[in-house]
Amino acid sequence: MRERRWETTAPLTFDQVLGVGERLAALGLKPAAPSKDVICYVEEWTVKSPEDFEQLDGWSTEDVTLIHVREDWRGDFFLLAGAYHTVYQRYQDVGTYCSISHPWRIRDSLQLHDPRSMLWLGFRHAHSFIRVRLQTQEVITPGETRGDAERAQWLEERRTSFLEAITLLELPIETLVEKQQLVLRSVDPSVPFFCSWPDAFGPCQFEYNTADAYEFLVPASKLAATAAPGLVGVRAYLTGFSDVALVDFQAIEPTARSAYRCSVHCPFSDMPEIRSIIEPDGRLYSTLCEFQTQELLPECDDASAIIGMVGSHIGFGIEARLNKAPLKDEAMAAWVERLIGHPVTYAPLPAFV
Repeated sequence: MRERRWETTAPLTFDQVLGVGERLAALGLKPAAPSKDVICYVEEWTVKSPEDFEQLDGWSTEDVTLIHVREDWRGDFFLLAGAYHTVYQRYQDVGTYCSISHPWRIRDSLQLHDPRSMLWLGFRHAHSFIRVRLQTQEVITPGETRGDAERAQWLEERRTSFLEAITLLELPIETLVEKQQLVLRSVDPSVPFFCSWPDAFGPCQFEYNTADAYEFLVPASKLAATAAPGLVGVRAYLTGFSDVALVDFQAIEPTARSAYRCSVHCPFSDMPEIRSIIEPDGRLYSTLCEFQTQELLPECDDASAIIGMVGSHIGFGIEARLNKAPLKDEAMAAWVERLIGHPVTYAPLPAFV
């Protein structure tokens, strides 16, 4: 699910981050203390070789994924995906995962959705999948009513956008509207089929699986071709592979930038050290505090709130993520600023990275 999100407008020191925690504690909340063991999420850590990851050996890590990043890429998606699949077949095992993302473009004129969408073609042990995700122009989360005046248009745009992808991919998926929400349904109920990224109008993503590892290579290429002409960003995600396998994957296109994504288990006070390891491109995130907003706003509708710490080469920052806004839109930024003690701006996360 996409969330309502605000972030600080200027870099903070780590001591200022700890100060935000003290401020939240004074309000009766329970933020992470410096000594508390937390999960730190690392993204976009550029590396020269898989051995670079050994710099995190002092901590416990999981969900380690190496990403091949190609910016401003123009090429044959069928050949690229086929090359990854060929290497994948040599090293596949239970727990290995490979997927390749590529933008696709919705041809219909849209007002509430971005015409730029994303697909993922993926390979897991004993099956493959195609995943399709839409991007909305505005974040309206489940339970919110801000978009109800345009609900019919939201539903029609989303239904026809998904239908365009489904038709190009030649998938047996039905699109319909039930109880004022979009519903996607596989014609064959025995096929593994998943919908996710829900908002107030239904799913923003579906994933269709098949036991045939080759089935989606050509259809995915047809969908990717809708992004032409122009340069695009393409990413390949590799999880669970040995260093030997990663070297073979890198040989597919040696100029691709390699970046790690992982989860690190560590004391909250270790964040500055981890940030120094993943510079200059890496970003990190950790939860500072979770609470229900009625603890502070008893007269308002309840919402789930997470105050998080983000880190990058420019310093640290604070973000506030809520599953819905407990106050009117025009009052939310001021409330978040009073809560954490720093200026913020509204900043929804991108859907495709």
